[in-house]
Amino acid sequence: MPGAEALQFRDVQGVSDKVAYLLSIGDNPTDFRIYKTVNGGANWTLQFQNQTVGAFYDCFAFWTPNRGVAHSDSVNGKFPDFQTLDGSHWQDISGRMPPALPGEASFSSSGTCVTTQGARNAWIATGGSTVARVLATRDQGNTWNAYDTPLTSSPSAGAFSVDFRDPFHGIIGGGDLDPNDPGNAATATSHDGGKSWELTNKPPVTGAIFGLSYVGRAGTAGQEGSGRAVVVTANTGGAAWTPDEGNTWFPLPNVSGYWAVAFATPKAGWLVGTDGRILKISF
Repeated sequence: MPGAEALQFRDVQGVSDKVAYLLSIGDNPTDFRIYKTVNGGANWTLQFQNQTVGAFYDCFAFWTPNRGVAHSDSVNGKFPDFQTLDGSHWQDISGRMPPALPGEASFSSSGTCVTTQGARNAWIATGGSTVARVLATRDQGNTWNAYDTPLTSSPSAGAFSVDFRDPFHGIIGGGDLDPNDPGNAATATSHDGGKSWELTNKPPVTGAIFGLSYVGRAGTAGQEGSGRAVVVTANTGGAAWTPDEGNTWFPLPNVSGYWAVAFATPKAGWLVGTDGRILKISF
């Protein structure tokens, strides 16, 4: 893209075979941008360019090809978040967001600090302050609530990644970026749509969990363990998977240096990481 050579692209969301959105960061406030393609990446159009000093857009997610939300670290006690309802224009929804805690922020480690589910639900994972929280909406971003989580939180720690397999059951992962405290990788689950969270058994990785994803949401109703498998990855600290949302864990041998993970189906998942590596994983 002409004019984007110096940008860092931190999140991409493909919403159809032709339509995708791309989120950039950089050294200047206006380097935080959103681009869109409608022809499979052949051409991109600039849709949004940040003007707020201090904003840092970590990630975004979409309900449909035309409806999505973009999330930033807090600025002066507010989250300068944006939403699109038509796939073309982005409107400021900072006034609808819960007040931010001092220093509250998210992490652009994997583009998964925001997740959507169904037609109206979304969750945002935060840290950076005294409490790691989850911000949740049930009405496609019109109103939001904030809920505390048990994950550690500090200027270098918090909840990094969030995913939900249905409107009520979800998982968050995080930890601390401080290399002197590598034992804080943790996950927690919710069974009430993000209102309350409980720590799971400790995943066998070190350092902060950068990304996580449910393997698949499809399954037979009532089947034990149906849809509960999750993969987590922790940068150079390894990767692991659980068949039961954190009760039991299994390391993924020789898998390290990956930042993000996502699945199209249980048979088709990918991890992406350092040195341009892409790893396919199947269950």
